[in-house]
Amino acid sequence: MATWGKRIGVEVITGRENAEPASVAFDSVKRAVEIGSRYLIVDTAGRLHNKSDLMAELGKVKRVIEKGAPLAEVLLVIDGTTGQNGMAQAKIFSEAVEVTGLIVTKLDGSARGGIAFAIENALDIPIKFIGTGEGQGDFAAFEPDSYIDGLLA
Repeated sequence: MATWGKRIGVEVITGRENAEPASVAFDSVKRAVEIGSRYLIVDTAGRLHNKSDLMAELGKVKRVIEKGAPLAEVLLVIDGTTGQNGMAQAKIFSEAVEVTGLIVTKLDGSARGGIAFAIENALDIPIKFIGTGEGQGDFAAFEPDSYIDGLLA
């Protein structure tokens, strides 16, 4: 994250080594409010849905953020190459925090992100964004018609 922050000119808040994620989220919200930022992205990468203590920590992070500023979105990032494990992940994440949308990544190869449609259908979580590579311009709003055209081409 720090590398991408430097590349695109965005401040990145990181915690001390072994800092609790909720404390880093608290510091981040505090800083975002201080500078009048319209957006704050809190990346909780590394959360394993099969670890209940990590899911409990995710809920704590969300509660800390909500104390400092309104929370507009909780987006779950799903790897487009993920199979049925993605459904289990989405269910458990949705139990820990209300997920409002999906970001589907790795749609730059043969992956079609079919699990995202299954998640959207089963859990009523819309696909909002897609990632098609690792460059700055490889992230876009999800456009169903374009996606379907690409799927059928």
